[in-house]
Amino acid sequence: MDRLKGKVAIVTGSTSGIGTGIAKVFAAEGATVVVCGRREAKGQGVVDAIKAEGGEASYHFMDIMQVESIESLIKDTAEKYGKIDILVNNAANVGLKDGRVDELTLDMWDAVFSSDLRGTFYAIKCVIPYMQQNNGGSIINIGSMASCGGDLGSTAYACAKAGVDMLTQSTALQYGKANIRCNCVRPGLIVTPDNEAKVPQVLKDIFLNNIMVSRYGCPEDIANMCLYLGSDESTFFTGQVVTVDGGLNSHVSTVGEFKKMATRTW
Repeated sequence: MDRLKGKVAIVTGSTSGIGTGIAKVFAAEGATVVVCGRREAKGQGVVDAIKAEGGEASYHFMDIMQVESIESLIKDTAEKYGKIDILVNNAANVGLKDGRVDELTLDMWDAVFSSDLRGTFYAIKCVIPYMQQNNGGSIINIGSMASCGGDLGSTAYACAKAGVDMLTQSTALQYGKANIRCNCVRPGLIVTPDNEAKVPQVLKDIFLNNIMVSRYGCPEDIANMCLYLGSDESTFFTGQVVTVDGGLNSHVSTVGEFKKMATRTW
């Protein structure tokens, strides 16, 4: 279990949910992990859990909406460990208001973009010089299946995550010759200990009817893809946007209804 042995990895937004899953898998595979987010007690809890399993981790405060905290996270990590091999941009402010185009104000739009695109951009900007000094690295952006198509309500979120897709490809193009890879992972419906009780059963049923496999996603599904992208196994893999959703977005939208009818689409 040494696929990331000797590597230093920052996982933003890793005090809960998908981020915690990524941090734990990285540590189990030998990485020294910097757990970060706004909630110190929860972050330290993740660090303690990693150490209890024999892994190496530390906590650092970061608020994706505050550029100063992003700067200090990157700088302090490089000074403490001497390098940064992997950056996972998972942090986002999930409590922001969103809606249809006619419902959105400019302030609402700007807040979502500041959280979900601007913060990711700035973390990449800050880490690039350190990865250049280290002769390479891997940047993994966590996108969303919301960027696969239009949405009935989460307009700003879908647009911001589509921006993350293009930011990924631009970063990969611009810094590939410096051995810096950049890829994006778009999760489908991921049920975590933090959100399971909040996801209505009717929503779970709709998704499960359209997912090709027989279950919802879990944090480890995203973590395992990130593990590959962070490891040296993926040195020829960059500029890609990978959707990990159990096949949800790989078929026409009518499939779920035809399945109910026990017939083929046509």
